[in-house]
Amino acid sequence: MDNKNIVKTTKTEEHQPEFLAKQLERLVNRLEALRVADYMELLERPARLIFTNFVAGIARGLGIAIGASLVFALLLSFLKRLILLNIPGIGGFIADILQIIETRKGTF
Repeated sequence: MDNKNIVKTTKTEEHQPEFLAKQLERLVNRLEALRVADYMELLERPARLIFTNFVAGIARGLGIAIGASLVFALLLSFLKRLILLNIPGIGGFIADILQIIETRKGTF
């Protein structure tokens, strides 16, 4: 029997395909979790990417406009209530500010 043709394998060489398969499966799961395929599909269709970004921009702008309007309306309501408290010095100043704002709106 010739010992030159016998190849000795170690434990790590025997388990290497299993290790690679597990690592590859982990990589595939992470890529699926990151939705890389969906992102690549979106990049391949520039018209859809532009449309998606356009709609997102409109939604953001509308949200900012509505949010700012609500904040300023609440601020004006708070200032009007503060005038009713008749705090010396502050009430007259706030009344002047509200009068300026209402004349700009055309409601005074």
